Amino acid sequence: MTEDEKMPFTGHLEELRNRLVICFIAIGTGFIISYGFKEKIFHYLTIPLISVMQEDDKLIFTGLPEAFFTYLKVSLLSGLMLAAPVLLYQFWLFVAPGLYGKEKKLLIPIVFLSSFFFIGGALFGYFIVFPFGFKFFLGFATETIKALPSMREYLNFSSKLLLAFGLVFELPLVITFLARLGIVTVEFLKKNRKYALLLFFVFAAILTPPDVVTQIMMAFPLMLLYEISILGARIFGKKSHKR
Repeated sequence: MTEDEKMPFTGHLEELRNRLVICFIAIGTGFIISYGFKEKIFHYLTIPLISVMQEDDKLIFTGLPEAFFTYLKVSLLSGLMLAAPVLLYQFWLFVAPGLYGKEKKLLIPIVFLSSFFFIGGALFGYFIVFPFGFKFFLGFATETIKALPSMREYLNFSSKLLLAFGLVFELPLVITFLARLGIVTVEFLKKNRKYALLLFFVFAAILTPPDVVTQIMMAFPLMLLYEISILGARIFGKKSHKR
């Protein structure tokens, strides 16, 4: 047995604590850096909404401290995005003791790909989903009903979607990794494709607002990512050795 296998439970807890401390430091550093650019970050975050609003429409805040706390939250969100590579790296390092030597060598590529897919998912939500979704919601405004989105509501809504799309885009990497460990196979993934499709729509309904447009715009990429996952499992999955 290796030293990692002999590590007692308290040793694993100590390692977990150290990794969490590093994660909190990374998030705190990202938060401090982001707070210096909080207005610009929030401005860029609101561009998809502003682009579909009427010329005289503006974002508002209805409470005196709302703008201040909104800028704090947007700084935290930005800090979390900046710290994402560190968080993913610490996560994979915590998982690493249970891997074989060859699999441990894949940690750096996995961290890079995890960051790539997460950022790619967030950008997909920002550039593709946001404009269509916001245009759909603002379409309910009439001559007598005017949309007055607040800073807090917009940040809560947009940050939830950005994080959701970032996480769901990790699907190919997670499934490929499970296939590499031999937990799932290509045949299993193909056989359960229809059940995965159902779960994607349920998952999209939970994470997105209660409208068909944004649910489909999340479920459709998930279906495509699932097919990419099957391809990844076929290429990098654990091969069965016949004697």
